[in-house]
Amino acid sequence: MPTVSEVIPAALRPDVDAALAWFNRDQAIPFEVTGILDPDDALEDDSPRELRLVLCGGDRCEQRSFRVSDMGSGREIGFVEDAAAVDGSDSARSTENLQAELDPPPGPRRGWLDRTLERHDFTVVLFYRGFW
Repeated sequence: MPTVSEVIPAALRPDVDAALAWFNRDQAIPFEVTGILDPDDALEDDSPRELRLVLCGGDRCEQRSFRVSDMGSGREIGFVEDAAAVDGSDSARSTENLQAELDPPPGPRRGWLDRTLERHDFTVVLFYRGFW
């Protein structure tokens, strides 16, 4: 069972910020990092480093895995699934086949819930098999 932490260790913050900026460049709604899976494992990696992040934006939360390589003058970032597919390894999974492995950690909906409660008399929040 993965360990989920809402606190990003300081040593991982530059790589997490770079991965988030890379991910957000193709998103209509900006996402924020609300958690990291197994941060101790990520701290053990040097370059390339694998980051498994919980990202929330709008009405959606996703768990995405990034490979971040320090190139000296910058960082090279990609999805772990993409890198595995290029290698031809068996661990390659298409995004269509990904199953939710965990619920988002507590707190990722705090802003959404506050805004929604102001506009409505009541709100129904539905969780189904790890999806929001």
